[in-house]
Parts: sequence; C-alpha cells; structure tokens
Amino acid sequence: MKILLATDGSEHSEGAAKFLTGFKLTPNDEIFILHAVSWVPLISEWESLYIDFRGIMDEVAPRILESTANILKSVNVKIDTSFVEDFPDKAIVNAVVQSDLDLIVMGARGLKGIGSYIVGSVTRLVAINSPKPVLIVKPAQWKKSGKLKILFATDGSAHSEALGEVLSSIPFPDDTEVTVLNVVFPVLTDIPERFALEINDRIKEMVAGTREAELRDSEKITEKARQYLSKRFPAITEIARFGDPSEEILKAAETLNTDIIAVGSSGMRGIRGMLGSVSRYIMNHAGCSVLIGKK
Repeated sequence: MKILLATDGSEHSEGAAKFLTGFKLTPNDEIFILHAVSWVPLISEWESLYIDFRGIMDEVAPRILESTANILKSVNVKIDTSFVEDFPDKAIVNAVVQSDLDLIVMGARGLKGIGSYIVGSVTRLVAINSPKPVLIVKPAQWKKSGKLKILFATDGSAHSEALGEVLSSIPFPDDTEVTVLNVVFPVLTDIPERFALEINDRIKEMVAGTREAELRDSEKITEKARQYLSKRFPAITEIARFGDPSEEILKAAETLNTDIIAVGSSGMRGIRGMLGSVSRYIMNHAGCSVLIGKK
C-alpha cells in the first residue's frame, strides 16, 4: 500500500505517525511524508520578507520531515520525504493524484481550547476533495496499545462496499476487531412510537410490521458486509440500531471503545467530492479516529 502522511511538524501530525507504527507494514509498503507551506506575498514590497521566509523554511522543512521520519524508523517500510510550497490541502490532494497513492493519513489538528473534536480546515478540505480515502487520526489513538477496534458503518450502498474494500487493503494488525453497524432510520419516525402504540391496534400492527421488515433488511446489509470483510478480518461482529445515523454511530463507537470509525463519503448526487451530512458530522464529533472512504 502507498500511504501519504501529511505533516506540519505539530504534535497532531507526529501523533498520526505514531499511530501508523502499529500497522502491519512491510518493505512492500511505502509511506510518502509530505510537508507543504503556502506563502503568497500580496504586494511587491514584501519581496524581501518572502525571500527571508523562504530561507527559513528551507532550513526548517527538512527538520520537520526528519522528525516525522524518525518516528517511523522502527517500521520496516520504504519512506520518502518531500517539501512543497503550495496551499497544504491542494498540495496533499495533488500529490495523491499524481503519484497514484492509496491512502492519506493526517492528524486532526483543530482549534485549541474548543471542547469538541472539530478538525482543522486543511484536514476538512482534504477529506472533501481527495479522490482517495482519508484516515484522520485523533489524539486518543496517538499512543494506542492492545487490539485495534474498527466500527464499520454501512448502509449497503456502493460507497459502503467501496469502503469495505479499502478496509481490507489497509495493513491493519491481524488481530484487528471489526464491528459492522447498520443504522435504520425508521419509516415511521415522524410518529413517536410511544404515542403511536397508544392509538389503536392497527397502528400497533403497522409499527411492528415495519420494524420487523426494517430489521430484516438491516441484517441482510450487515451479513453481506461480514461476508466480504471476513476474508481479511477473523473477528467480525454485526449490530443494528434504530434512530439517527450520526448519533447512533457515535453512541456505538463510545460503547465499543472504538479506535476508528469507518464511514462512506456519499453526499449530494452530482456534486463531486461532496461529503454526506453523516460523514461530516462523524468527522467533526467523533472522539476517535475516522476513516472517510471514497468510491
């Protein structure tokens, strides 16, 4: 697998590098460490300042790249480093396209002092515009020990199946545990169940019948996912939930002490790169790392 590890020298970037050391990487795998800086002088009077800045970055950039590469020294994998002057999100997406890489790994650097898990603007833009999967590593996984736990949220769509292929291709440890989750958004969601059941027997039968049908469909979706994931992962569990997908995925991740939530990127049809509302919500609010799949 060819992995692009984006770094800005921050603890978030180095935390992402540390997380990669727990993967089952081999000499056949490659990690491309990229550091990008944008500096566009707005007026000609800034030319001398730009020259000074460029000189400083020419000294600092190699140190940033070396620091990140040193974290991966214990891993028997091919490592390449590069520094480019460009907008970071654009540089990352261009690099993954031009070199035909398989996966982007980034730290979730966001705003300091904010209690939520909102990711930084560069990470968000890369997740939206990248044609390849993006693994956003959050602080909880910087010093991961023990078995890796993945929550694979699937809706049975082509985007979810593509994400399943991505999961199977990433060199996770052999003892990685995968939980396949399908969240059913109830057809009768506009009628609170506790009120509907009080109306009459007809409503009761309708609610019960609909719930059974939804559960059967959900079981078919998780079973199909289990079948194609079992070729790669020996430990797979299937669960179904009813409710709002965004909320139920986060609840399940917290209950299971998940390390990575894997979600597809399906969004509005016809808008290239648009992340779906569930993907955006999970990316911003998950306490654990998030893998955004791409079809």
